[in-house]
Amino acid sequence: MLGAGNLMKRWTLAVRFIDTELVRPRWRFTLDYRFNRKLIVGVEWNPAAKEFNPLRLTYDLTTETETTPLISLGVSSDRVGSPSGTKMYYLTVAKTFPKTQLSPYFSLAYSEWDDGFNAPFGVYWQINKSWNFLAMNDGRKSHLLLTNQWRDGWVTFGWIWLKRFSVSIGWGF
Repeated sequence: MLGAGNLMKRWTLAVRFIDTELVRPRWRFTLDYRFNRKLIVGVEWNPAAKEFNPLRLTYDLTTETETTPLISLGVSSDRVGSPSGTKMYYLTVAKTFPKTQLSPYFSLAYSEWDDGFNAPFGVYWQINKSWNFLAMNDGRKSHLLLTNQWRDGWVTFGWIWLKRFSVSIGWGF
């Protein structure tokens, strides 16, 4: 789902760096536009790979309530480390456990890189108002992300593939 900080801002601009020799994922810039509470559309630029992705999208079919999970559809570039030009199309279901700050999610995704389906999953933990932690598997490899969020932005520190450091910074306006 688009936007690590998931700010309720009209526009979100983010940059990510991963300490890797792979060209495509090293630097990534995204610009997303929130049309309403359910639809985010954006673009992605991976300058080292000379790749421009003109379509990132997340559409929430349902919003989470006490009894209903969040269900969303989306498209974005394929997993971290995938070849240039490949996309992933996904259906995600997420639900916060009652009386906790834990929100597991499960996706069914079609990967152009794999030319088939995979099943990303993870658990999101809202530690407090400003900090959250995400342990996830992208359908192939696992990642850990720790995010500090404020009113107009966020910074995320990651351990990608449980091997490589990453940092993302985003701003909403």
